[in-house]
Amino acid sequence: QIIEKNADPEQMLLSYLRKRLHLTGTKYACGGGGCGACTVMISTYEPTSKKIRHYSANACLLPICSLYGAAVTTVEGIGSTKTRVHPVQERLAKCHGSQCGFCTPGMVMSIYTLLRNHPEPTSEQMIAALAGNLCRCTGYRPILDACKTFCKDSVCCQRKANGKCCLDQEDYLFDKEEKVSTRLFSTDEFQPLDPTQELIFPPELMRMAENPPRTLVFHGERMTWISPVSLDELLDLKAAHPNAPLVVGNTTVGPEMKFRGIFHPIVIAPARIPDLNVVKCMDDGLTLGAACSLSLVKDILTNAISEAPEEKTKVFCAVLQQLRTLGGEQIRNVAVCCGNIISRKSTSDLNPILAASNCVLNLASRGGKRQIPLSDIFADGVDNNTITPEEILVSVHIPHSRKGEYVSAFRQAPRRENALPITNAGMRVLFEDSTDIIKDLSIFYGGAVLTTTCAKQTCWTLIGRHWNEQMLDEACKLVLKEIAVPGSSSGEKVDYKKTLIVSFFYRFFLEVLQSLKKMDPCHYLGIPMEYRSVLQDFQTKMPQSIQIYQASVGCVFLTVQDVKPSQSPQDPVGRPIMHQSGIKHATGEAVYIDDLPSVDGELFLAVVTSSRAHAKIVSIDTSEALKGPGVFDIVTAQDVPNTNEFYYSSDPEIIFARNKVICVGQIVCAVVADSDVHAKQAAAKVKIEYEVLEPVILTIEEAIKHNSFFEPKRKLEQGNVDQAFETVDDIIEGEICVGGQEHFYMETQSVLAVPKGEDKEMDVYVSTQHPATIQEMVAASLGVPANRIMCHVKRVGGAFGGKLLKAGLLASVAAVAANKTSRAVRLILSRGDDMLITGGRHPFIGKYKVGFMNDGRIRAVDAKYYINGGCTPDESVLVAEVSLLKMDNAYKIPNLRCWAYACKTNLPSNTAFRGFGFPQSALVTETWITGVADKTGLSPEKIREINMYKENEQTHFKQKLDPQNLIRCWNECMKKSAYHSRKTAVNEFNKQNYWKKKGIAIVPMKFPFGLGTRYLSQAAALVHIYTDGSVLLTHGGIEMGQGIHTKMIQVASRELNIPMSCIHFCETSTTTVPNACASAGSAGTDVNGMAVKDACQTLLKRLQPIINKNPKGTWNDWVRQ
Repeated sequence: QIIEKNADPEQMLLSYLRKRLHLTGTKYACGGGGCGACTVMISTYEPTSKKIRHYSANACLLPICSLYGAAVTTVEGIGSTKTRVHPVQERLAKCHGSQCGFCTPGMVMSIYTLLRNHPEPTSEQMIAALAGNLCRCTGYRPILDACKTFCKDSVCCQRKANGKCCLDQEDYLFDKEEKVSTRLFSTDEFQPLDPTQELIFPPELMRMAENPPRTLVFHGERMTWISPVSLDELLDLKAAHPNAPLVVGNTTVGPEMKFRGIFHPIVIAPARIPDLNVVKCMDDGLTLGAACSLSLVKDILTNAISEAPEEKTKVFCAVLQQLRTLGGEQIRNVAVCCGNIISRKSTSDLNPILAASNCVLNLASRGGKRQIPLSDIFADGVDNNTITPEEILVSVHIPHSRKGEYVSAFRQAPRRENALPITNAGMRVLFEDSTDIIKDLSIFYGGAVLTTTCAKQTCWTLIGRHWNEQMLDEACKLVLKEIAVPGSSSGEKVDYKKTLIVSFFYRFFLEVLQSLKKMDPCHYLGIPMEYRSVLQDFQTKMPQSIQIYQASVGCVFLTVQDVKPSQSPQDPVGRPIMHQSGIKHATGEAVYIDDLPSVDGELFLAVVTSSRAHAKIVSIDTSEALKGPGVFDIVTAQDVPNTNEFYYSSDPEIIFARNKVICVGQIVCAVVADSDVHAKQAAAKVKIEYEVLEPVILTIEEAIKHNSFFEPKRKLEQGNVDQAFETVDDIIEGEICVGGQEHFYMETQSVLAVPKGEDKEMDVYVSTQHPATIQEMVAASLGVPANRIMCHVKRVGGAFGGKLLKAGLLASVAAVAANKTSRAVRLILSRGDDMLITGGRHPFIGKYKVGFMNDGRIRAVDAKYYINGGCTPDESVLVAEVSLLKMDNAYKIPNLRCWAYACKTNLPSNTAFRGFGFPQSALVTETWITGVADKTGLSPEKIREINMYKENEQTHFKQKLDPQNLIRCWNECMKKSAYHSRKTAVNEFNKQNYWKKKGIAIVPMKFPFGLGTRYLSQAAALVHIYTDGSVLLTHGGIEMGQGIHTKMIQVASRELNIPMSCIHFCETSTTTVPNACASAGSAGTDVNGMAVKDACQTLLKRLQPIINKNPKGTWNDWVRQ
């Protein structure tokens, strides 16, 4: 039981759990309700229905003041390694659903909440429950594998291939001679789920809920929270504070305050007012209270659809369709539909359909009550003032549909679920009785302009027209003319939105036409079969996939590739062992940087970044920031004791900008305060005056224009390219542009720097892939030897290449602050700052000229690659080099010439990212492979086969290559995937469907291992054997989700011939393994595995004389001697 007498209205549940209650299992990842890492279960008791409601919610958006009388269950509350692991936690870990583990507690709580409400959920319910959770490591397959074990319905493919159910075929989905296994875990090992053993709702909260409610007022440092209990009280408050926002789910006001800096001194929370929670079933429709959550609305509409006649529920069906993909489950559980209406955001999926359906708003104020159609709100665009600041939206009335009325809703978003739409629409048509003559028409669009907009001129013009193709042609022209997409959008996006505007109406036309055809088959023309695919709803199904492992003869379960029959059962190498930290990930006990306990006197750091891309710093005014509450100091370049710039090439990497800034997001200074909130508030008050410098270079094209490149430029050439072009049958030329990509590791950049108080020693706890670089940069910035800086990495919450050099700069910022203040300093970047300061995958332009013969043989390639490196070199030149080294992919090109340029621009420096230049160059390569196929009339896979490496030869970078495994892999994949028969089926489908298309492709890949420089492929390990037989292992590799520590323990277990349970890994540290290389380039396991193997063999060699004296002894006998 938690009693908080001084609740701060600005504090979210997430920070309260982590900082006040020290429950660090709930993670901060995005701070905006978009990733689900902070998911918790909220339970409330409803005295009127005598029911307990359990729902998932994002702790990062929930003000603690909103939780009066609620029970909050976190991942720690359902199970732990110290007590009992819950079945959800156990199965997620044992099904390999956890890699870096940072998203895992949120996944656990989403699944757990669903099971509390539905102990045997359907697969559709499970997918919906996880729609608000993101994972950057797994690709979701193993997470869904764990989920399937709880679902009551079959996950069969429903196809009965070869007349047999796929669930009955077990390991014989492929050739029996191959002895393959497809299972990675045994369900026999799982605990049963027993709903009777779950936590009960606290009886004292039930009693509290039964008592008459009272008004709640909470005063914070800057904000007051008022929660009234009656409509009259709310109207008085709104009259007194007309600009105070009403907050129920905090999904709009919260992000505005957090990300846009909008501050509200008074917030009114009306969620407990009965009038705003009303649900009335009326003769002409449903009236829903303004505080009803979207999840409740969804349940109400689903129930109404099942009970009412179909012709009355068309509006309900359309609204329900939009609700299914609006946000994630956590958002829908707290957000309210009336919040969408009042905010009038252009991206609302509900406003267009509610407006088109003639929904009515019930408003109240001290001046009285009134009703207005929702369509009036959007009549005059964004400047409409139909609702006054003093008025309250009490409820919304959703009408029944009428006979001859048809209603539909549409949306298109970057992804299907939990994403803002690019464009959406709501449409309704009413016909004259028993005709296709339009009597009334409503068309509303969202996302096209600044707010939801009505195509009223189009609608008026079309009234009286027949519903036919002539009307369709006219309607498309009219609506495009009326709905003018602002030209400020990129040209491609404007064109795309225009296409969506027309396509939505076209789909509506076909839907209505299909309904009319059903009503009167003789009178209306049928829709051609090839056009009907546009009418099919997207089916949300549990994805099906499989992994195949080579099994040993006679084995039935858990045997994998390269595990021979002769291998000892005690030898774990090559077996699918659960991640050693998997259970701790699932219980929230795994410790990341920001989970470390506070150090006495610890300070928090917030960075101040540049708002200009290229400018001279005229002045920095910190006076207002220093006056802020809890502010301890401000750190600038002047406070760096030694090195502020690191020269790894001719251009430096910079800790603090000194005289000028070279990109938006460059760190200028930092504020140190007693809390992260105070530090961020003060950082916002630092005023920097700039003098803009020219040129400002942002794009690759601008860098080429200004000849702005990092040196050296890279070039590779083999054969005689110019001569080859003269002898080929045909030539194609082209250019392809690839955009950048954010790493979006779930754990943001994090550092804790702790001065040790003597000899200038400092412990640096950091989320990084390269502790040695952190040590080097921190030591250089402080002017101390590297042996005074101890860098510690327990685990990293995802990295993907993004936690190398930038992590060193941020660690230096924290270390300089710690050095200046002589206090521990914690720097945890917000998601916004992380994305602003750090770079990602390089934007890329590839220009190519390809010469080939008519039979498909490619004889010559001439290419130029440009990558946007940003403002400092970072890893850009090396990325450019790798793009050249891997440009051939799997193909032998006899005559090849390619240049690679790393462009110097005024963007944050782009850096390493999974693939390291290969994805971009391979895309260019596969583009011209497809281009050659188009020109020759051959299939792309035939062109790939013709040009693939076929015999022992050298690559264009002089490496010997035996391509036998490449050829074998290609042939086996072609055979096992039944590629040709599938392609035939795809082509047949495409012939029969004009609008919906399928595609299939198969692409080989050659991935040269390593980074070219030998010292980047070295590693070390340290193994301690204690006299009780236990072993402590450490090495230079970093655990960031790839399971390297688990693999190293497997290696040590094999080499020492002892169980894995005897071996423990503590942390990666520069104190145990110095000068280690970065864990990057997919090389960590290989190089560190050999180091562990070597260390274990060295120890065994030392033990050998003792073993020889007592050959029948045990491991413990030997080590005791």
